[in-house]
Amino acid sequence: MALKRETKLPVPAVMKKKKTPKKVENPLFEKRPKQFGIGGALPPKKDLQKFVKWPKYVRLQRQRRVLNQRLKVPLALNQSTKTLDKNLVSSLFKMLIKYKPEGKATKKEHHFEEGPGRNRGQDLLKGKVQLVVIAHDLDPIEVVIWLPDLCKKMVKKEDKLEFSKIVEATKANFNDRLDALRRQWGGGIMGVKSHANTKAKEKILAKEATRRMS
Repeated sequence: MALKRETKLPVPAVMKKKKTPKKVENPLFEKRPKQFGIGGALPPKKDLQKFVKWPKYVRLQRQRRVLNQRLKVPLALNQSTKTLDKNLVSSLFKMLIKYKPEGKATKKEHHFEEGPGRNRGQDLLKGKVQLVVIAHDLDPIEVVIWLPDLCKKMVKKEDKLEFSKIVEATKANFNDRLDALRRQWGGGIMGVKSHANTKAKEKILAKEATRRMS
């Protein structure tokens, strides 16, 4: 019996490897890779913001902000994070500028007249006060927790309409929602690295759970 010869079919054009033309290199120009070691080539430009030695007050501000985010804030202190919105703040500041004391002499008069002590402040608050304005970033915060210090007893006739609008808005946002605001904890916001670690741990736990189920 004569053996059949295997006929080789031509390779299709799609399967053929494309021949890349060889680059003609000039022998006059040699490759000289850069060495970035000591005494070598200068490194490429990069963002040096992380390598800057910032002043002490900048570092303290940033550390304080990170700590305030990470630590769990108690209910009484967390109330100060709930502030007015931008439109209300602008209208409030416009009105408060009109009642700003002028100079050091008037400032001393206001200090002696309206701030003789905590008990006197409580008596004033029981009377004619309609609005109490407290700064959210007061330090120490203990001054604000127990007694609101900044209050205005009387308002001029021309400012009464604007004042009533501010009072209504603050009552709706703060006074009516006081119980809900007091029950909210603050802080506990973790960074990017801790979030990545928790996600990785959750993935491992999920894989172990699927293995046990199977």
